[in-house]
Amino acid sequence: MAAINVHGSPFSTASQRVFATLYEKDVDFEFVNVDMRSGEHKKEPFISLNPFGQVPAYQEGDLTLFESRAITDHIAQKFASKGTPLTTGEPEMKVWLQVEVNHFEPASSQLGWEQVFKPMFGMTTDPAAVEANEAKLSKVLDVYETRLSKSKYLGGDQFTLVDLHHLPNIQVLNGTPTKKLFDSRPKLSAWIADVTARPAWSKVLAMQKQ
Repeated sequence: MAAINVHGSPFSTASQRVFATLYEKDVDFEFVNVDMRSGEHKKEPFISLNPFGQVPAYQEGDLTLFESRAITDHIAQKFASKGTPLTTGEPEMKVWLQVEVNHFEPASSQLGWEQVFKPMFGMTTDPAAVEANEAKLSKVLDVYETRLSKSKYLGGDQFTLVDLHHLPNIQVLNGTPTKKLFDSRPKLSAWIADVTARPAWSKVLAMQKQ
């Protein structure tokens, strides 16, 4: 098997999706840290791996990929027989993959930016933006609560990429007042407790301490 290198940051939510997938599939990889504070992701040699200057970038022999969800799909398909099965092949799962991208990601990432990353960079949180995006996210989570009353996981009855793709933003928001939106929905709260307790996710979080 060709050596796998993942160029990214343990604090990048997009990078975390890729790390979690590799850990779930029990696939060895080399982590190459990209110092985003100094702007390494906007310069050579990284910019040759991803011309958009965003982490992560994935190298597997002669293959170079970027865009975290495309990378996780490649890993799940290529290493289908290893580790945790992360795809079902069912149309239902594909629907919920798109739900995460189009409905959960926009509001949740904006809430993370306002409440966690802005203060980290010495910027001021915009309360109006937080309020507006919490309202948007609440509507999405209401749909999730209904969905999780009918199936154990969002993509069906087994843990898949659908659930995994949510983990980074959930982790960020669990440390903010927005967590109240999770806690007020019992089915959602139980699902979050389940997916965030996975050993592969614990390994991702441990990378932040190295």
